Amino acid sequence: MITAGVDMGAQSVKVVILGDGKVLARSLVPTGFEPLEAAKTALDEAIKSAGVSRDDVKRVVATGAGRKSATFADSSLTEVTADAKGVNWLQPSVRTIVDIGAEEARGISCDAQGKVLDFAKNDKCAAGSGAFVESMARALEIKVPEMIELSLKSTKDAPINATCAVFAESEVVSLIHSKVEKADIAHAVHDAIASRVASMVRRIPVENDVALIGGVANNAAIVDVMKKHLEVDVVIPENPQFVSALGAALSAAA
Repeated sequence: MITAGVDMGAQSVKVVILGDGKVLARSLVPTGFEPLEAAKTALDEAIKSAGVSRDDVKRVVATGAGRKSATFADSSLTEVTADAKGVNWLQPSVRTIVDIGAEEARGISCDAQGKVLDFAKNDKCAAGSGAFVESMARALEIKVPEMIELSLKSTKDAPINATCAVFAESEVVSLIHSKVEKADIAHAVHDAIASRVASMVRRIPVENDVALIGGVANNAAIVDVMKKHLEVDVVIPENPQFVSALGAALSAAA
């Protein structure tokens, strides 16, 4: 049976097409101001890439913050459940999941079958999400890829104490005026995110293996500091930004 999982994220819509236990195609489209249209476009692109027709797709399950707007889906499930299903399929040894998206982060504890045992979420503050990196990159007048590269070259600590993105940006501006190296500021930004997320994740049992997923998992600087704050190694599944969509597709096939 061919199924589709649609992750309606705040920044992008991700789609995974699954067939006979294999991922046939993936697609990613910016959410924009019309999430339903973006989801339809992403689904159409994934179906085309998979080389199948819409009629071949027997079930569509939506997840993500905007899942209720995916009126074409047969059903929906929470991001927490989708994350656990997706990670368990990719990395069965994982017991703790850290998902950092554009606007929120969550920590999930699961068993060997991918059943959710406990979870914690941040309070939708940008300071614990990918949006914080983008905001601080703008403050530093550099692009995110350059900010990641600079962060990995940092040699000194330059702590950012604010837990709100608005106040943190003021701290970044102050550090710039104090002639602190951009590399050290970039590292401080990533460290602030990791510290905030790690504190949240510790509210649930942190047990090996630990997986980091979501679009921010592609940020090497975040991965580096998350390992330090959680004091464990971190597994990065293949295509980490598509894990929730994969979990939804798996749910559709069940």
